[in-house]
Amino acid sequence: MKTSEQIKNIAYQVIEDEKKAVEHLADHIDDAFVDAVETIFSAKGRVVVTGIGKSANIASKIVSTFNSTGTPAIFMHAADAIHGDLGIVQPDDVVICISKSGNTPEIKVLIPLIKNFGNKLIAIVGNTGSFLASQADIVLDATVDHEACPNNLAPTASTTAQLVMGDALAVALIECRNFTAEDFARFHPGGALGKQLYMRVDNLYRENERPVVKPDTGLRDIILEMTSKRLGCTVVLDGEKIVGIVCDGDLRRMMRRYENLEGLKAIDIMTPVPKTINASEYAVNALHLMQSNAITQLIVVDDDGQYLGVLHIHDILREGIL
Repeated sequence: MKTSEQIKNIAYQVIEDEKKAVEHLADHIDDAFVDAVETIFSAKGRVVVTGIGKSANIASKIVSTFNSTGTPAIFMHAADAIHGDLGIVQPDDVVICISKSGNTPEIKVLIPLIKNFGNKLIAIVGNTGSFLASQADIVLDATVDHEACPNNLAPTASTTAQLVMGDALAVALIECRNFTAEDFARFHPGGALGKQLYMRVDNLYRENERPVVKPDTGLRDIILEMTSKRLGCTVVLDGEKIVGIVCDGDLRRMMRRYENLEGLKAIDIMTPVPKTINASEYAVNALHLMQSNAITQLIVVDDDGQYLGVLHIHDILREGIL
């Protein structure tokens, strides 16, 4: 067994090897890369991404990235393709084939079949002298000097290079399509990420009570309002104008500030100029505003600044946005 220091050094070396593999990819970004992006961008069909072994795993991840960023894509395992799944490829599709050697038996069988279909073929390959590279319409060079594996056998640096090349394609296509955060949200409706991108304040606060007192409301009625509405605060309105907020923290500060609590009113203990947020704002922006000001409630307002209700941090936590 290795010592703890030796194990750490192994990890450092792997990271260094894979970092160098990625850095060297920059030398291979040329006109072929531009051609690949333009070909995918102008395609009327989907992107079919294929590979075998570890490259197939990378292909599957690239497909996920494409689909989530506005480029329709589908994964096709190279071995399954030559045993019936080749029907996945449709006439207007672009095919990306990923392989380190470019010479595996399945690839050698598959590529001529794709060429016979007439589809554009893009290769992400670690051997530019391979069969795959010689047959592809566009070759993206993902060559690495050596694997991070001490035996230079297990795909490590090479699969990292393939993945980064796929990400480079996806991000270039994002820019070409002017793909926005709102577009991204349409493809990610579930989970915390999706909710950050589409959930708005208006979706969260409406079930809450609407606590309100006047500037001359007495302490007993303030506490009763805060307690009954169960939000840990009450808004102070002068007519329809928001003039302050009374929170639990204001009550604690009141206890330290005043010896005699008799006769205290909302205007004496409230925090003036409270933080507000428009109902149409994203909930994640509300969370950031709370975090940056170390508060747990925000007053929700409309476009005219009129008081609508209160958003509590628990409303955000309940949706799993944090």
